[in-house]
Amino acid sequence: MGKPTGFMEYDRKTAEAAAPKERIKNYNEFHTPLSQEEQRRQGARCMACGVPFCQSGMDIMGMTSGCPLHNLVPEWNDLIYTGNWRQAYSRLKKTNNFPEFTARVCPALCEAACTCSHYGDAVSVKENEFGIIENAYEQGYARANPPKVRTGKKVAVVGSGPAGLAAADQLNKRGHMVTVYERDDRLGGLLMYGIPNMKLEKHIIERKINIMKEEGVEFVTGVNVGKDVKASKLLKEYDRVILACGAKNPRDIKVPGRDAKNIYFAVDFLAATTRSLLDSELKDNKYISARGKKVVVIGGGDTGNDCVGTAIRHGAASVVQLEMMPKAPDERSENNPWPQWPKVCKTDYGQQEAIAVFGSDPRIYQTTVKEFLKDKNGNLCGLTAVKLESKKDEKTGRISMAEVPGTERKMDADLVLIAAGFLGAEHYIADAFRVPLDERTNVQTEQGRYHTSVKNVFAAGDMRRGQSLVVWAIREGREAAREVDFSLMGYTNLEA
Repeated sequence: MGKPTGFMEYDRKTAEAAAPKERIKNYNEFHTPLSQEEQRRQGARCMACGVPFCQSGMDIMGMTSGCPLHNLVPEWNDLIYTGNWRQAYSRLKKTNNFPEFTARVCPALCEAACTCSHYGDAVSVKENEFGIIENAYEQGYARANPPKVRTGKKVAVVGSGPAGLAAADQLNKRGHMVTVYERDDRLGGLLMYGIPNMKLEKHIIERKINIMKEEGVEFVTGVNVGKDVKASKLLKEYDRVILACGAKNPRDIKVPGRDAKNIYFAVDFLAATTRSLLDSELKDNKYISARGKKVVVIGGGDTGNDCVGTAIRHGAASVVQLEMMPKAPDERSENNPWPQWPKVCKTDYGQQEAIAVFGSDPRIYQTTVKEFLKDKNGNLCGLTAVKLESKKDEKTGRISMAEVPGTERKMDADLVLIAAGFLGAEHYIADAFRVPLDERTNVQTEQGRYHTSVKNVFAAGDMRRGQSLVVWAIREGREAAREVDFSLMGYTNLEA
């Protein structure tokens, strides 16, 4: 594999910079022991799951359980402040199987909920996490630690994204024999082919997977369960099966002209670029090139931002990003106080690079596509965009975006990338295992649990809950592993 580019290599200086004393000191100054009543009043909460760091039981965002990051955040922050890096690593790993991933791609929801952000800068949780895990690899105590005893039980995990990997890691540590099936040629799911190298270098994924192999996890690539291997075969050969195949159905833009050439889903564009980069450093030309093209990205969020950044690296002539929603305020509004998630405008690396290269922010808000335009050969040559406005349904109270008549405008485009999110599980894998889907096309499980209606079949991650964050996928994988372990052994000592 060619050496990935675009992301700073780790070294000693990086480790030291990852945990600046000035910011960590804020934690020690402000996070003094409080009474439970005072903790409930202050309510510093993890924004990924809604549970306060103080475990007061308060909830926001409609979420009620913990996440892989928040449980021991105060502990490992304090431990690295006092120089106990190895113990900090031990505490971090108790609730997060893959800090090397989350330290790079997580949006640091916990920092938005940090009590210190009420006074100034939040504790540098994400940077601290990065420093802990990279120091652990450098010092050698993140090495393989195979289980000493095997149970004789066999578990198949379908899908090698963060949920599947977390489930496999937990069950292997418990002593079960775990085999992970991946239909792509490389492991990692969307970590590998959905996230560009500049955000997550692929040797970071391979480093961790190699350790899991040393610990006894078996990986099978290039096998599409449900097509290449029948579900009945897995159910016969394994005691339990966990489906962790992600939410892979991209949401389409169904307007006139959609059949024009050079309109692609974002995930296909990103995956092709990564695969070509890893295979040949882009020399094989087996990717969707944006070089010299007028690119329009439809959709915001992380995926849209990644498309903007990747198109710029290809050498696009221009990049425009259409977002349906209005621009968020630059600062918190009065009805969005701490510790709620800050609903403010975020200018990510893709937009920042577009500003540096083209001189302006690529985003056009409250806008969508009304029609794709094509030439006589069927090639995309432009599009018709239209402004949107928010309207409230008086009966349901729901807000929707509606077209504003008379605001149509034509835009040049010879490459369109659709980054409008995902709709749920792919039907063929659900059909293969005969597991039902809910109204959102996610795999249906027992309420609040991971067991499907099919005997010995469990589901976790985006496939079960819908498109979400890596931290949630890890959490889902851990909790599914706990249920699987209990069903196999009659008890479980795995931590969720």
